[in-house]
Amino acid sequence: MSIYKSKILIFGATGYLGKYLIKASISMGHPTYAYVRSIKPNKDSSKHQILKDFESMGVIVFHGELNDHEKLVSVAKEVEIVISALAVPQHLDQIKIINAMKEAGNIKRFVPSEFGNEVDRVSGALPPFQQLLDNKRKIRRAVEEAKIPFTFVSANSFAAYFVDYLLHPHDDDNSDEVTIFGNGDAKAVLNYEEDVAAYTLKAATDPRAANRVIIYRPANNIVSQLDLVDAWEKKTGRTFKRIHVPEQEIIKLSQSLPFPDNIPVSILHNIFIEGSQMSFELTDDDLEGSKLYPEHNYTSIDELLDRCLVDPLKPKLAAFA
Repeated sequence: MSIYKSKILIFGATGYLGKYLIKASISMGHPTYAYVRSIKPNKDSSKHQILKDFESMGVIVFHGELNDHEKLVSVAKEVEIVISALAVPQHLDQIKIINAMKEAGNIKRFVPSEFGNEVDRVSGALPPFQQLLDNKRKIRRAVEEAKIPFTFVSANSFAAYFVDYLLHPHDDDNSDEVTIFGNGDAKAVLNYEEDVAAYTLKAATDPRAANRVIIYRPANNIVSQLDLVDAWEKKTGRTFKRIHVPEQEIIKLSQSLPFPDNIPVSILHNIFIEGSQMSFELTDDDLEGSKLYPEHNYTSIDELLDRCLVDPLKPKLAAFA
């Protein structure tokens, strides 16, 4: 007896998280589609290669623009589940996807581009980051108003990205200094990108996650900056000098840096100084990824650091919102 697999369309497929989502979808046996911008000949060779890789994996690639409403509608009619991994500058453009899905009338689940803090429950964000969170809330409300079945994903922080950003495990200069934002003891949740993608694909096809928020907060991935440095020191046998950046300095940078440079420092403040990802307790009514899918053997922070010792991760540094 064959098990039915949903047809899944991914926006932002060539981006940082999008590539993980594509691979997860294919590995789970779903007919997988990607909607990507048209690429001009002889330009952006890296994206050409990514699309070739997709096609070799069996991904069906649609080329188009988000402004092409008729194209979006026709593509939506060919699939059942839509997952968006569009980057921060395109978050509000998801309204165009929502309008197309509403007209198509056949979408069984939409996962908008969030994958960060739980936007309806976090607090203490500085204005540049608050604006980003507000945009994500606008998309949530638009999806609800359109009455499209949804799953909202709070994936907290990308582990490979932040391990690289905070510890620089692959640097060749053997620096014995690490930067600590604030006191360094606020707890954050760092989830490996492959696990974020796997949980998301599972949730997108899970009736239990329909019209719900799912939060990825595995117990072994809750760490502070100081926890990370301590663990890295033990694994490497080195001692690092901790250079603390005071909270007030981060706040001033968020006020003085031009857009969009003021966003990253505002995010650092919210995650690693305010500790917003752990600012609320999960209840029995909350969906938590690792508990909902215990069969998925997620990568813990400790395991990720072990991997850095033998094969340092070099994530493409992207906006970490």
